[in-house]
Amino acid sequence: MPDIVLSSAVRDNLLSLKETADLRSVTQTRLATGLKVNTALDNPNSYFTAQSLNDRASDLSNLLDNMGQAVQTIRAADKGLTSITKLVESAKAIANQALQTSSEYERKLYTSQYNELLTQIEDMARDAGYKGKNLLAGMGNELKVIFNEDSTSNLTVNPVDFTDTSLDDGLNLDDLDAGGTGTSSFNLFGGQTTLTLTGLQASSNLTDLADWSNGDVVTITDSSGTTSLTVGTDITTVQDYLDALNGLNGVHASFDEATDAITLTSGLDNTAYISKDNAGGGTATDGGATGGTTTSLTVTALSSTATLITSGGFQAGDTITITDGNGFEPASLEIDGETTVEDLVKFINNVKGLDATFSGGGISLIGEVSFDITSSNTDFNRTTLGSTSGTVGLSAASSEFKSDTDINRTLQAINAALDELRSAARSMGTALSTVEIRTDFTKKLINTLEVGAGNLTIADMNEEGANMLALQTRQQLSSTALSLANQADQSVLSLFG
Repeated sequence: MPDIVLSSAVRDNLLSLKETADLRSVTQTRLATGLKVNTALDNPNSYFTAQSLNDRASDLSNLLDNMGQAVQTIRAADKGLTSITKLVESAKAIANQALQTSSEYERKLYTSQYNELLTQIEDMARDAGYKGKNLLAGMGNELKVIFNEDSTSNLTVNPVDFTDTSLDDGLNLDDLDAGGTGTSSFNLFGGQTTLTLTGLQASSNLTDLADWSNGDVVTITDSSGTTSLTVGTDITTVQDYLDALNGLNGVHASFDEATDAITLTSGLDNTAYISKDNAGGGTATDGGATGGTTTSLTVTALSSTATLITSGGFQAGDTITITDGNGFEPASLEIDGETTVEDLVKFINNVKGLDATFSGGGISLIGEVSFDITSSNTDFNRTTLGSTSGTVGLSAASSEFKSDTDINRTLQAINAALDELRSAARSMGTALSTVEIRTDFTKKLINTLEVGAGNLTIADMNEEGANMLALQTRQQLSSTALSLANQADQSVLSLFG
């Protein structure tokens, strides 16, 4: 088949249509993708330059994510520091409250509260981590934040260790010794007897009795030994005798002029014996007017319902006082004729930190701090004639808040801990500010890179829209021109009528 021959005009119009179609295809691609450079073929320089800028922006975006996580890690530590500071301030408040009271028991309670706060501080420090990184947990938790692609720009945030408050390079706050407990006891015995001094009054001489002579010796004996009173030397009158008996430890004596008898009430825990010999020429007696015998002052354990004055260690009007190891007096009780053993036990139990139980004539004590129970009556708790002290002492290991010196020393340590916390907070704050500033800078740099890349590759949609419209017009005009060229060729056919 011979080649088809087209006229020059037709060929020109066909070429014009093809070029327009190619331009239109390019413009459509730009409108569809929004890019004027889609491949290296479009513009190698712009394409590879934009790709380099976008690659760096992508690398920085990955670093930006890490920076964001670092910010959260530092913020977690900062929140932990804020809360720990509040707890340390609470510990300081507790120490100051302890300083306001002299009660050893209350100070012991404050010691326990203080130790509990230290435990909470350690727990809070352990909980201040973020994604496995805890800047309050010490070694191994260093946080390295990288700011550029080759890691030459970075920041290392060093941790502190507050998970153990006792660390010297941390808060340096040790748990306080809360002390211990102590035990003690005392017995409540009572017994009574009389010494008859027939016909005598308080002012009478003892030698007015037929069996009494100067030089005779009265002896009072118990398990601790013997007390001797020589008639005419140590004792002369009935009142002298009464005073001497009253002066014995654990014994109370009273004289009734109506019955001419001395009543002896004992608080000893053993039997005492009273007698008078005949060393001065008199006749041996029971310590009174009855000859040839010995008076036994026998005691038995008091019951819970017995009145205290049935024991020689108590009299109506006595004041029982309880003091702790700091000399603080939490309670006192005035004894009257109706006060019972049960009343005394209840009184002791009302003292915080001190418990009492009564059984078999004895009161057992358990104290959380040291206590002393004393009485205005010197016969209180004098269990033998040879007793040296009537104080019921209970000794317990003291807490480290017992004295003002102890508390002030703790306050100094707390103030130093607060300084350490403030220093750590400043360090964390500086690191947080630095990372946040670098994060903001990186965001802006990424935007700059992406804008720069876009300037090289992004198409101007207004321009491309106008191009499309122009190409459409050109295509229509080219089609019309081609039609006219074809019509010119067809006119030749008219010659063949």
